[in-house]
Amino acid sequence: MKNKPRIDPSTIKFLFDLSRNNDRVWFADNRSRYEEARYNFSVFVQAVIDEIVGFDPVLKGLEAKSCIFRINRDIRFTHDKSVYKNNFGAFMVRGGKKNGDKFPGYYIHLEPGASLVSGGAYIPPAPWLNAIRENISENGDRLNKIISSKEFRGYFSGLEGERLKVPPRGYSKDHPHIELIKMKSFLPEKLFTDDEVVSPEYFDVVTGAFRAMKPLNDFLDTGR
Repeated sequence: MKNKPRIDPSTIKFLFDLSRNNDRVWFADNRSRYEEARYNFSVFVQAVIDEIVGFDPVLKGLEAKSCIFRINRDIRFTHDKSVYKNNFGAFMVRGGKKNGDKFPGYYIHLEPGASLVSGGAYIPPAPWLNAIRENISENGDRLNKIISSKEFRGYFSGLEGERLKVPPRGYSKDHPHIELIKMKSFLPEKLFTDDEVVSPEYFDVVTGAFRAMKPLNDFLDTGR
């Protein structure tokens, strides 16, 4: 890819300004800035998807528009009545973001001062979580090998995610992989500064991180 896509500084600036002016009037006045920023993010996400397909063909044919989350917040059941999210996010998973509770995928989050890439499985529903735990119980050494590999550790420090305080039913506290079995989410995470996000190297780092994440996603994809 000769001309690799980049996140424009104006995209980060828009999100920063939105965080300081999170209301409908300001957003309406700055609608063109939003459209430009969203387009920039969408082009970047599509290029990332196209690169992922090279090592994870299950995403072939996936379009950015089916992966990018809406910027409007659901404020019905929260005390925070901010109308808009202060970020752009996309979850790249087979079938699009609607399948995030069925399959592991790749996540990119753009937010001034808090940008990151992640993926894996976020709070998988009980049937999938139980299947992951069974896989860990039987093949935990393989998972440990994945998350301690040179490739994985080149981008991620380990797995993030909430854990149970006690072993789930059916598992002994003395199980050799009990700390992994107690996990409720399985999330690799790499943070980026704003300068890193707008740098020419960002695309390669993001796609490199996702490539390193692929073996983890294969392990978590208990139905593949």
